[in-house]
Amino acid sequence: MAALSEGHLAFGHISGWHCQWLGNVYDWAGRLRNANLAKDGFQFASADRIPLLIAGFDKQFLSRSGELKSFAHLELVRYLAECHVEFILIHPFREGNGRLSRLLCDVLSVQAGKGLLDYSLWDEHKAFYFKAIQAGVSGNYSPMMQLVSDILPD
Repeated sequence: MAALSEGHLAFGHISGWHCQWLGNVYDWAGRLRNANLAKDGFQFASADRIPLLIAGFDKQFLSRSGELKSFAHLELVRYLAECHVEFILIHPFREGNGRLSRLLCDVLSVQAGKGLLDYSLWDEHKAFYFKAIQAGVSGNYSPMMQLVSDILPD
């Protein structure tokens, strides 16, 4: 993580993390999913759109990750909330997207000089967390901003 503390992230970093983490379990670890997925009736991004969506995610979020120390608190909360929701909605991998999105938020928080996040509050309020993700589908990031604000160190 120290090597990333000053530079900006790219999706290749995230794919690498996924491969390192799950590579000894799944031969497809680190590779984009090629099947459509749903969870509890919620449809994630179509598999054929993932490369395009990842390119947009890279441009909108990851390319700015080197600037995070200059963000005001509310700007950082918004950035982390939107980044988390959009990564979950893209759901680029077959497994592990939720945990990987938390790792990504941790890395981004460290890059911003804030430290690691404690997600226990999110785990305690899973129903609100899922509603916050669903609200992001229509561009309403306020619920996720509240969740991020509650766990972001000062």
